[in-house]
Amino acid sequence: MIIAATLWSSAGVASRHLQSAAGFEIVFWRSLFTAIFVAGLMLHQYRRAFFSRLKLMGSTGMLSGLMWATMYSCFMIALTLTTVANTSVMESLAPLFTALLSWLVLKERIPAATWIAIAMAGCGMAWMFAGNLTLTDSRGVLGMLVALGIPLASSVNMILLKRRAHTVDLIPAVFLGGSFSALAMLPLSLPFQASLQDVLILGALGFFQLGLPCSLMVKASASLKAHEVALLALLEVLLAPLWAWLWAGETPNSATLAGGAIVLAALIINEIWNWHQKPGESQ
Repeated sequence: MIIAATLWSSAGVASRHLQSAAGFEIVFWRSLFTAIFVAGLMLHQYRRAFFSRLKLMGSTGMLSGLMWATMYSCFMIALTLTTVANTSVMESLAPLFTALLSWLVLKERIPAATWIAIAMAGCGMAWMFAGNLTLTDSRGVLGMLVALGIPLASSVNMILLKRRAHTVDLIPAVFLGGSFSALAMLPLSLPFQASLQDVLILGALGFFQLGLPCSLMVKASASLKAHEVALLALLEVLLAPLWAWLWAGETPNSATLAGGAIVLAALIINEIWNWHQKPGESQ
């Protein structure tokens, strides 16, 4: 899950090096290459059972695919409207939404330490990006509203993964997500304007920033609780502004650095707490 979050965090800085690809076209190419990558994994693993695996997912897989597509689309569109930091603010709501849904739907008992970690992470995010929020900018506000779809879809998807991951292979849902997103964005992307460099960058993002880490997350969800996955996913929110600072010139202020330290501390405290619980106590 840590590897997945680290790979996810590369999207912001990579998108800042695109030359001419527009918002919807960016989503199209990245989603298309994600679908191609996961299809390759499935063909390698399942061979002739490719289509039967898709059917086995049933309505759960279809809904999971729609949630993946929502996340793919909202994330890249938001990045074209606002900063990496502002997009990350909205993403950071995912652990809270996931914990609430876990409690309501899965009837999971959320440890007090996890609620404290979520609260710490929320405070850290608020501090981290306080100097970057530009609510007077209508374009930035629209970007943040679009980005709100990311944590909402992510929390629903995580509950689906936890309910069915032990009985149904939901990696094909990642393929469906890329396919749904690409099909939805295709008519909005015409006429194509992306340069060869843009297509190569978006191809790399589809393969290694989306297809691979999303597949890893599906595997991780089988052995981690929903709120644990959501908290570890916050590493993406922490790392994305760092990469944007190092390689795209989006310089963080002192609040960003201090808030990031709080988020990292929250993640570490939560994981240490979970490791020290007896098996019966952590359920």
